[in-house]
Amino acid sequence: MIETKNIDFYYGNFHALKNISMKMDANTVTAFIGPSGCGKSTFLRLFNRMNDLIDNTHLTGECLINEQNIYQKSVQVDELRKNVGMVFQKPNPFPKSIFENVAYGLRVNDIRKKTFIAQQVEESLKAAALWGEVKDKLKKSALELSGGQQQRLCIARALAISPSILLMDEPASALDPISTSKIEELIYSLKKTYTIIIVTHNMQQAARVSDKTGFFMLGELVEFNDTKTVFLNPKKVETQNYITGRFG
Repeated sequence: MIETKNIDFYYGNFHALKNISMKMDANTVTAFIGPSGCGKSTFLRLFNRMNDLIDNTHLTGECLINEQNIYQKSVQVDELRKNVGMVFQKPNPFPKSIFENVAYGLRVNDIRKKTFIAQQVEESLKAAALWGEVKDKLKKSALELSGGQQQRLCIARALAISPSILLMDEPASALDPISTSKIEELIYSLKKTYTIIIVTHNMQQAARVSDKTGFFMLGELVEFNDTKTVFLNPKKVETQNYITGRFG
């Protein structure tokens, strides 16, 4: 369970997120849609405290994961990020082998047992639907992979440290249609094990992969509901206008 209560977030004096409250259930896919600059990526980054890395930011309200406010001083941010993996807009593999890319998080967390690392790498690549394509070239550079393969490798890298939540910030925006389709199929299969939140500019993608959709505009959550309802029977005129292409 992920829940926010009355979240307000500021970059300096700029009020980026305004009084946002929502609940997301385990083992579901939630999509955030809305025009550029509406706050959806800022909101996504709250869940693993990536915004902490930006100077002069301020948050009020509560952000809860399994009923714990992750912004309490007692929370260990490194431990939080083990539980909340993230995949970015552009594939960002390290200049290492395919194997070492996936093993990286395990080594950083001081795991040294070779058999365990090898098992986790294999399982993570299988979960990311990439094992069959790379199992015979694990020692080759990850930079030799195609863009779509690199993005699935980054997903495998995020999965290797066994998170329960996976954040995806426009994970297919830099990919061709075939690779995008593979990422969408992967998202659908991963929700059996993980809770997934995805930011996307592609409304058709949100409609295809998500269980619930939140529509953001000017830092506000305009509407949050079952994806089918948001796209076929939105409650707010702003949502209707965005979905039908009248602005955005």
